[in-house]
Amino acid sequence: MVDGSALLGVFVVALGMVLTPGPNMIYLVSRSLTQGRRAGVVSLGGVAVGFLVYLVATNLGLSVLFVAVPELYLLVKLAGAAYLGWLAWCALRPGGVSVFTPQDVPPDSRRRLFTMGLMTSLLNPKIAIMYLSLIPQFVDVEDGHVLAQGLLLGAVQVAVSVAVNLAIVVAAGAIAVFLARHPAWLRTQRYAMGAVLGALAVTLAADTSTPRAAAR
Repeated sequence: MVDGSALLGVFVVALGMVLTPGPNMIYLVSRSLTQGRRAGVVSLGGVAVGFLVYLVATNLGLSVLFVAVPELYLLVKLAGAAYLGWLAWCALRPGGVSVFTPQDVPPDSRRRLFTMGLMTSLLNPKIAIMYLSLIPQFVDVEDGHVLAQGLLLGAVQVAVSVAVNLAIVVAAGAIAVFLARHPAWLRTQRYAMGAVLGALAVTLAADTSTPRAAAR
């Protein structure tokens, strides 16, 4: 129902975006550094639920829109390419700041940690655009089962994001110390992710295939 190239495409996009510092990463790292790994894991639970809310809500609507108006694919593709290009610029521009720089954040209860993680995820523009503009272009309308395809591809994004963020939560303290001692590695990470996101943006913008054939 979903071919390997679509799954790989979503995996690469999701990996590039989760490794690009954003609201979710900043919140999770700050909580992990100030309140410990357990607080980071609880916060990640809220972030993950936010992913699932987007996953279900957007796919229920997109499954109808893409069947009724496949021409929307072009607008979706260009919007996704533009956003990837913007993320690439943010990663490559001079003056980048590490999210692993310790900050003073007052401690919160587990309930508040979970709620704040959820709200951070729901209000994160990266996640909104991921589901509204990037993942849908890997759906093949001609193969049918649009909703099922969208849910499966979205599940790949959730798995990648949760796995990477969990690793970051667990290793936040060690990463912060390492980057403080080796700032060159921060620049390497930024340049590598910027190059990947930039290449994806160019590829999507240059794609001239039709909506029905795009995910093949």
